[in-house]
Amino acid sequence: MDSPARPTRLVLLLQDLAFGGTQRYAVNLLRGLDRSLFSPELWLLNVGDDLLDEARSTGAPVVRVSAHPPGDPRAVFRLALRLRRDPPPLLYTLTVVPNIWGRLFGRLWGVPRIVSGFRALEPKQWERLLWRLSDRVLCNAEVLRERMIEGHGVPGARIAVIPNAVDCERFRPAEAPPGPEVVSVARLVPDKNPLALLEAFALAAKDRPDARLTLAGEGPLRSVLEARAQAPDLAGRVVFAGNCPDVRPLLARARAFALSSAREGSPNAVLEAMACGLPVAVPAVGGLTELVRHGENGLLVPSGDVRGLALALGRLLDDPQEARALGLAGRGQVLREHSLERMVRSTEAVLLDVLQGPLVDAGAGGGS
Repeated sequence: MDSPARPTRLVLLLQDLAFGGTQRYAVNLLRGLDRSLFSPELWLLNVGDDLLDEARSTGAPVVRVSAHPPGDPRAVFRLALRLRRDPPPLLYTLTVVPNIWGRLFGRLWGVPRIVSGFRALEPKQWERLLWRLSDRVLCNAEVLRERMIEGHGVPGARIAVIPNAVDCERFRPAEAPPGPEVVSVARLVPDKNPLALLEAFALAAKDRPDARLTLAGEGPLRSVLEARAQAPDLAGRVVFAGNCPDVRPLLARARAFALSSAREGSPNAVLEAMACGLPVAVPAVGGLTELVRHGENGLLVPSGDVRGLALALGRLLDDPQEARALGLAGRGQVLREHSLERMVRSTEAVLLDVLQGPLVDAGAGGGS
């Protein structure tokens, strides 16, 4: 396909820059986009600035659409005004609220090309109605593509799958042998089911007095988890690290990484752990079954199976050699299939295809 004669102005519309996989994806994309093809900008709908310095370091303009917190309707009003005043030729909407209002206002004010993201199993972004406003929808896992087709009636031609990526130079295996520690990086929310991980660790730690668990992340379940961690079987063995700007020190000292999510898309945290050479013990849900091959580069357990997760943790804690072999296999897979270069070039190819294709018919049910 031909490249545009001059760089195309591309606006990435994101709710905020709080810690999150989609926010990290957006920053990596801004940093890697070919500036001879695209002139990118990042528009932020709300406050939430954990990754703001990193976003600014990419050299792309960062535009604060509003200074209101998430959920404030004034932010949506300001977005409508901005898109009416300054519609870009290509808009890429990411996260739930931008995927709703960015598409609606974008089409209302004549944005000619719109790409949107579908990066979770059940994002509440009116996809059954709004996919027609997108020239293309980008997913980060095949399971999400299937969900869009089967659950929302989206034609396959409107969907592209581009797996998540990780900076494998930044996330590398530790030089020192890790101790008997398990680490988890996830929001402390019901979908992540962190209480199940605490219970699984309690079972695994029963016969392993040196074992420790670190939970990195914040959320409404923290007080419940802290109360459970004070019980005699866990007292002094669980660390709550909160939101960490850099999780690499936590990964470097751990022997294994674990999640206990009830549902997942394709979490960046798992890829970062794999890139660091950690074996992962995770539930067989969503896109995790595409990332983890049981017994080859990690361990899969049925969702909600506390005892099964406990056995997997015990297996990794007891056998450092197997843990290392699984971890190195995981890093090899990340190097092959989840490099930043591959992700950025694949995204560029989709964006160029959208620019050179026919204008979308928002009322049509067929592919574009």
